[in-house]
Amino acid sequence: MHKPVGKYRMRSVWGYCLFSVSILAILCLTGCKSSSGNNDAHDVQLNGAGSTFVYPVMSQWTASFTNTHSNVHINYQSIGSGGGVQQVKNGTVDFGASDTALNDEQLKSMKPVIQIPESAGPVCITYSLPGVNKPVQLSSNAIAGIFLGKITTWRDPILLNDNPGVALPDTKIVVSHRTDGSGTTNAFTTYLSAVSPEWQQKIGQGNSVNWPVGMGGKGSEGVTGQVRQTPGAIGYVELTFAQQNKLPVAAVRNIAGKYVLPDTSSTTAAIAAFSDQLSKDPRTPIINAPASAPDAYPISTLTFLIIPKDGPDAAKRTALKNFVQYVITDGQTAAAKLNYAPLPDGVKTYDQQQLQQMTAAGQPLP
Repeated sequence: MHKPVGKYRMRSVWGYCLFSVSILAILCLTGCKSSSGNNDAHDVQLNGAGSTFVYPVMSQWTASFTNTHSNVHINYQSIGSGGGVQQVKNGTVDFGASDTALNDEQLKSMKPVIQIPESAGPVCITYSLPGVNKPVQLSSNAIAGIFLGKITTWRDPILLNDNPGVALPDTKIVVSHRTDGSGTTNAFTTYLSAVSPEWQQKIGQGNSVNWPVGMGGKGSEGVTGQVRQTPGAIGYVELTFAQQNKLPVAAVRNIAGKYVLPDTSSTTAAIAAFSDQLSKDPRTPIINAPASAPDAYPISTLTFLIIPKDGPDAAKRTALKNFVQYVITDGQTAAAKLNYAPLPDGVKTYDQQQLQQMTAAGQPLP
């Protein structure tokens, strides 16, 4: 019996056409996907480490950026500024974060890096005083006296003078400080050195210092935990850590004689007070703003991304450049929502200039 040849051929041709259309559709989809800037077939893993101070906003930045760049994965370890700088120096991370810029001496000991100011925030003084509902006010003499171990109770005459009408308890003061290398410690001890000749002479400033009194905690998380669990305790942390743990923060007296709470606006006022200096050198500390800035919080600091100037992997370096570009532009809105002050225009211009210096195997990046 003969097969219906014509009908069989029609089915074969029709099947071939369907197969061809399917292949074309797959190729088209693949081509479209590979042409998308956010769906590059080459997955990229970026590793960063450093500042605990910047960790809350860094978490937001990495989540937002990877949400729109699905091929990029960013892992950031909150280990302290000193640890982050060391890992950049060792070449074990793609970028570091520090609450203080590297000085010329530090830069000499490393391969070339660029420093990108990426946000600013207040180093707040948090405490545990159950029953005291009004924010405690602290002068520079009070802060220096407490951390030098000279003021040991909350009813010390200096504290009573700072807080007229407030029923401070007769409770022992328990100081909490960082044990790890910390840019937050550097900013805080820079302030103490500026306001207290005794502190400057005996202790000085740095990422790590020999504390004359107190108990140590690792990271802002450690200090916050100690303060929360210890009545009478006092420590220094980034504002978001205090808020997340429902801890009060002190209003600090500035040079103008005003007690100022740490927040975005008072940090912005501190930045504005140093705008001329920052436009020339963004490494300028924004500690202890002059009396001409009465609304400035006196313990404010810029935070920095520390990035190797060159690297071997062009895809990874391009992804890192794009991430930093996001941080210093659209990412500033997210920073403001988490109590970090947005960068002034002069600093943003500096950042853009620095970013153009990034290379891969000595070649410019797109």
